Amino acid sequence: MSGLQPDPFASAPRRARIEIIPLIDVIFFLLATFVLFTITLDKSGGLAVSLPSSETSQARRLSEGAVTLTIAADGSLAWDQQKLTLDQFIARLEAYKLNTPDPRVLINGDEKARFSQARYVIDEVRKAGISKVLIETRIRPAGS
Repeated sequence: MSGLQPDPFASAPRRARIEIIPLIDVIFFLLATFVLFTITLDKSGGLAVSLPSSETSQARRLSEGAVTLTIAADGSLAWDQQKLTLDQFIARLEAYKLNTPDPRVLINGDEKARFSQARYVIDEVRKAGISKVLIETRIRPAGS
């Protein structure tokens, strides 16, 4: 027995290894997918309407914290997701101006809504003294 030495690898059982590099790749892929998915989410605070499209649409950085006024195709109004009458709309608009230090309004209008309805809403918002008014649109690719 003096000439033979036991092989240290032959007698030890093989252990399973967890490869960390492919695991990190999968985690980064899932993270990138989640980030891209959340960017494309519709974050509108208004009712679901068919928005008009515009080539000059921009990301809504200014609309965070803004109240969403929806003008539906049938002419009805909604404050965020709550439908209103014209009297309720004017009263709530005045209260919003008084209670909010930096009031902002996002108009979320259906593409089939009449222009006179949108003009009325913008006019009432201006009369209330709110100057930050945005109109929500879909992004239309250039040339289409």
